[in-house]
Amino acid sequence: MTRLEEAIQNIVEVFLEYAGDDPKKPKLCQEELKNMLENEIKSPEIREKITADDIEEAMQKLDKNHDGEVNFKEFSRCVMDLAKSLYHNKTGRGGKKGKGKGNEDE
Repeated sequence: MTRLEEAIQNIVEVFLEYAGDDPKKPKLCQEELKNMLENEIKSPEIREKITADDIEEAMQKLDKNHDGEVNFKEFSRCVMDLAKSLYHNKTGRGGKKGKGKGNEDE
């Protein structure tokens, strides 16, 4: 498997591992999201930015349908936001809002 294929497979497996017990509708409640972030993010440059308030805020932002849980589509947005943040930290690019010079990730 390529690195990208492994990354995609890992994202799906991590979500399913922490999602609730209903295999037909896997979702993360706030406690499951917290446990996943605590257990699966070990990098200091990412982990130091995650507080209890951040998890609650993330839950509110991610839960687009306001059902109190995060489905896979909503979780995927979270992973993308973390990837963008890491990209910005590593390259110094993509941190500005809006389009234009200096915003390479849009």
